Amino acid sequence: MKKLTVVGVLAILVLVLSQCQKAATFPDTGYDARLSGGVATVFDITSHAFSNMFPGLSDRDQIVHAFGDAAFSKIFVTAPAPVNSGLGTIFNNNSCISCHHNDGIGLPTAGDSRSSLLVRISLPGTDAHGGPVAVPGYGLQLQDKAVYGKVPEAKININYTNTTYSFADGETYELRAPTYTLTNLYTAITGNYLLSPRLAPPMFGLGLLEAVPESEIVAMADPNDADGDGIKGKPNYVWDVATQSRQLGRFGWKANTASILTQVAAAYNQDIGITSRIFPVESSFGQTQDDGLKDDPELPDSTLNAVRFYAATLAVPARRSVTDPDAQRGEALFKAAKCAVCHRQTLTTAVNVSFPSISNQVIHPYTDMLVHDMGTGLADNRPDFLAGGQEWRTASLWGLGLFEKVNSPGYYLHDGRARSVTEAIMWHGGEAESAKVYFSKLSKSDRTLVLKFLGSL
Repeated sequence: MKKLTVVGVLAILVLVLSQCQKAATFPDTGYDARLSGGVATVFDITSHAFSNMFPGLSDRDQIVHAFGDAAFSKIFVTAPAPVNSGLGTIFNNNSCISCHHNDGIGLPTAGDSRSSLLVRISLPGTDAHGGPVAVPGYGLQLQDKAVYGKVPEAKININYTNTTYSFADGETYELRAPTYTLTNLYTAITGNYLLSPRLAPPMFGLGLLEAVPESEIVAMADPNDADGDGIKGKPNYVWDVATQSRQLGRFGWKANTASILTQVAAAYNQDIGITSRIFPVESSFGQTQDDGLKDDPELPDSTLNAVRFYAATLAVPARRSVTDPDAQRGEALFKAAKCAVCHRQTLTTAVNVSFPSISNQVIHPYTDMLVHDMGTGLADNRPDFLAGGQEWRTASLWGLGLFEKVNSPGYYLHDGRARSVTEAIMWHGGEAESAKVYFSKLSKSDRTLVLKFLGSL
């Protein structure tokens, strides 16, 4: 008798659970509303909901995914060392999983072992490729930790100002506004510099988003607000180091990264201090913290590619409560507020005959993958290629209702300032101002319905 693989068992569980739950379809498409990731959907509501591989991967792909998973959890140490060598010399954390807790969101803290917040830094203006201008002696990202005998680039200080507001019905809520300052600079910075905090985002579903055709994303853009609804949206085109070409930005809080490969390689290089063929130069090169070792690149291509594959094949948790009348009423209010104009319910991936798991899949990520003006409240005032200082990529909402379970207590928005979905909504401004006002004027019972719907995603 053939031995069942883990994925085989998982596939059976998906089938059984899908039969045990009452099916619901989107009336305009006929597709099962629970299958947020198409065939790459898993029915898991545990704290490991974001850490499942695609169901149905081949034996070989399962091995590559598992190898990437192990590498993702690997803790690096100071070079030279016989195992896991190459950390730093300056860095933000010592492993991928230390920032992406349970493959989900991280903690909005800086300086400790579980910190998931990093800070981008640049000078005003644009470089030769239209991107941010690196700060001499610092580059484009601050590293706030260092190995023994070296000093971090700076200490990142976060202070919050709490303000109480009221909904139209009188119920109060609190928003905390962060202020970021730098101290203990290892060397002075000449002139003004721009800072932008970025929280480690969820890892699941990335392969599906990478597979959405560029043409579909660009077709959703309305940079001149031709339809007069006050909502624009535009693609961010960026310089991709891996291909040495201008590409559509898909990942990152400002859609400033074109591919999973580049995202993974950049994180190794800037967050952990590990070089690869994509980024073969140490982040500390030319600085006093440089170790002078001739051991680059440190990350083998096999590991880099396996981690890329791991990130590309993390399955999407199924949507829940799709037939619940309260969740359905909440969805109707979500659409009436025009939230769905940016948080697009449905996208379709391109045909890929070599990889059926992402080929021609109808997915429900609730994003348009475009950047939008979100107002002065959320502005970092730091342009990133075509994304301006008030513009951010529309966050995907799939899995939103599981954030508290996977990443208790759960934080939201680009810097984790929001401690609840309600706070995240009330931080919206700019193109989303009218949607926020609509939500704020709802009765408490109707606001609860909207949250019930969002909690089902």
